[in-house]
Amino acid sequence: MDGVDRALILALREGARASYAELGRAVGLSGPSVAERVTRLEQTGVITGYHAAVDVSALGLGVAALVGVHLSDTSDQDAVAVALAKLEEVEDCWFVAGDESFQIKVRVGDIAALESTLSRLRKIRGVSRTRTTVVLSTKWEGRAAPLPDAG
Repeated sequence: MDGVDRALILALREGARASYAELGRAVGLSGPSVAERVTRLEQTGVITGYHAAVDVSALGLGVAALVGVHLSDTSDQDAVAVALAKLEEVEDCWFVAGDESFQIKVRVGDIAALESTLSRLRKIRGVSRTRTTVVLSTKWEGRAAPLPDAG
């Protein structure tokens, strides 16, 4: 990845709906050259997709919680991960080192919905217990990972 690829990724982060011509002006290339680079970045897995940023509060999902998931000694972590993915309230899931095996981020409409989600989560085969932290407010989230220096 060179400096132009880096600039292109930064421009896409700012406005993924920009045309190739607009992106080309931002990075100093022609539209077709940008299209080739974007295709290459997609094919090599650097760009993995595009999405719309959504205000979750406007969707009625005003409660977020971080849940640590402890597994039983005989659990199958891959099977638990599959089961966690089936819970639509789970927004993010990380397999982590430490006391808990998974850390998940859950978004729901209210505390009653959180209680229901936690109840279903605890019924997953292999989950021994959970530890929940309710988010009071979000200062920021969704920060993009830093890009390596071109070189």
